Amino acid sequence: MSLDLVTMLGADAPNVMVEKLRFLGPEIVLFLATCAVMVLGLSPQRALRQACALVAGGGLLLSAVVAQVSPVMETSLFPQFLPYAKTLIAAVGVLMVLLVTGTIDRDFEAEIDRGRPFDAIRSNRGEFYAFLLFSLTGLMLVVTADDLVWLFLALELTSLPTYVMVSISTKRARSQEAGVKYFFLGALGAAVFLYGFAMLYGATGTTMIWGDGTEPGIAQALQVQMAAGGLSPIAMLGIVLSILGICFKIAAVPMHFYTPDVYEGAASPVSAFLAFVPKAAGIIALIYLLSTVGWQWGAGEGSLPDPVRVLLWTIAALTMTVGNVLAILQTSVKRVLAYSSIAHSGYMLVGLIAGPGDGGLTSNGLAASMFYLLCYGFMNLGTFAVLACLERDENGERVELETFDDLRGLCATRPWVGWTMVLCSASLLGVPPLLGFVGKLFLFTSAISAGEIALVIVLGVNSAVAAFYYLRLIGAPMLESPTDHTRSLQPAESPWRVVAGVLSAASVIVLVPFSGVLIRVSSEATSPVEITVEATASAAPIERPDGIDR
Repeated sequence: MSLDLVTMLGADAPNVMVEKLRFLGPEIVLFLATCAVMVLGLSPQRALRQACALVAGGGLLLSAVVAQVSPVMETSLFPQFLPYAKTLIAAVGVLMVLLVTGTIDRDFEAEIDRGRPFDAIRSNRGEFYAFLLFSLTGLMLVVTADDLVWLFLALELTSLPTYVMVSISTKRARSQEAGVKYFFLGALGAAVFLYGFAMLYGATGTTMIWGDGTEPGIAQALQVQMAAGGLSPIAMLGIVLSILGICFKIAAVPMHFYTPDVYEGAASPVSAFLAFVPKAAGIIALIYLLSTVGWQWGAGEGSLPDPVRVLLWTIAALTMTVGNVLAILQTSVKRVLAYSSIAHSGYMLVGLIAGPGDGGLTSNGLAASMFYLLCYGFMNLGTFAVLACLERDENGERVELETFDDLRGLCATRPWVGWTMVLCSASLLGVPPLLGFVGKLFLFTSAISAGEIALVIVLGVNSAVAAFYYLRLIGAPMLESPTDHTRSLQPAESPWRVVAGVLSAASVIVLVPFSGVLIRVSSEATSPVEITVEATASAAPIERPDGIDR
């Protein structure tokens, strides 16, 4: 039986599409920049090929400006969230572009210098920057998502380019191995949360997360169920599966196993990219999904259903503990940072469990998670930048730093690089008065305000455990004497990596005086509008497309 598309979408579908474009200015800018770098990367002229980084960085800066003048999304539960989150993404993205400069086509460009003719089919520079921008575009689309189909496609656009970036980041076989592992486990994670999305559609009859003002969405439908006595089994299954699937994006237990192998196999700049972009996508997606089952009930009155809260509580506690304990056992710095990334995902989940709080500035757990995500983006990028800034000789091949021996005495031999590692590691640990301390303090206060005292204790204990390996990262460059090995380290070809690292290290100091402003902006962006049960209980019954009442 044929279906009339206009009937399915409604007569106002074209207007809805046009209306949606109003919120996609930053994404359109990034798409145009992506098209430009794909063309420039194939140019026979080296100057044009090298312009890929400049175009990518310029596109991100322009997208941040466009985000600030973009309208708010009235149909969202968080109307002010779009400009804030997209500006955050663009700011960290600019530093990412600086860090990845020089990662691709080093040997290819060296062959051209020796007289080999340019061969466009062997040039990967344009594709690499295009994948980077596509992934960041997907992350911004996650922010704009108000529909499960849109959210799924945005999450996949965020992840799919990273599989290729991992595989082509180095010539070594373990990069290809890491890319394959990442791809197959990523497919598993996508299948799990997609099945959860299907369950949510089955329980509510709609894919819209918050509705569009004319018909109810998942949030309103689930709120009616909660008012009537609790979520239906299908809805609960959908929420649980969605959370577990998205745990892959943020590298949280039990979907964390790929993290150390993938981070170790990829080039350090790509590992830094993986530590922020998919994690940001997952945290934002979780905020949107969890908002459908509790936070919209009004400040101080609503909470997550007990099964959802217990699940998140368990995941957060296990993620913090597993990440920190296993990081202690590692000898590779990249694996230490990989397990550290797992632990920080657990920290951010604490804020999601706390929720938006009672409206107080320091009680908004969602703002705490987003502010900590910003802090983590800068701090973590700085540590990976140190590994990418210097290279050592291994069987005639120049490779990035990997072991603690590579870091010994760097503050004496390479002060800019060594002190970058010291400051960023200390900030990740939460040493006052650095930016990481402010971020963790915000998480503590929001969780205490929400009454999650046991979880605060787990967070505090894990922060103390993390001191063991972070102090190793601080002590090796600052306190230990340089060796012949560290003196023989050579700087990477791209000086922009040092710039990215120094800017990251500077941010953990310079942003501290402005942390109050950033916290206030984060709180305003993540404060949900109130949707009451009375406002939705009288809504028209939700129907399936075939006309059968749900």
